[in-house]
Amino acid sequence: MIIHKPLLDVQKVIDHYTKKDGAPIKYVCSSSITENGTAAADIFYRDTPHPEFGNRYFGLYWSTASGNVMIANADKIEDFEFALVEDKNGDLHYSRHRWDYLSFSNGNMIDGGRAYIKSSGCKLYVYRVKDGEMVENG
Repeated sequence: MIIHKPLLDVQKVIDHYTKKDGAPIKYVCSSSITENGTAAADIFYRDTPHPEFGNRYFGLYWSTASGNVMIANADKIEDFEFALVEDKNGDLHYSRHRWDYLSFSNGNMIDGGRAYIKSSGCKLYVYRVKDGEMVENG
């Protein structure tokens, strides 16, 4: 199982945007939406492009400048790879952004988000986002 660490209450976001836009949405992951990003956004997906903006993915993140939740086009998320490592229970974890360092009691660690992959030399699982799902690359 992939363990996600969302920033917001995912169900509230799903309920709000499904009602607002009249199209079902789903949570995909939490990740930087730029290659070298130092902060994460919660990424959501809709099967049909947004009628006004044309994107199928959007990201919600906290703006440190304004202190508000902001929205951004996140279609680029399908261009990135996610390296995941196992914890002692066999669950998979990924680094959400460049400075999101994660370590586990079994000695495994992952860091770097979409910018780079730094690990403890343990087995890496590589995933991509495709059509709103995290799928193993291979």
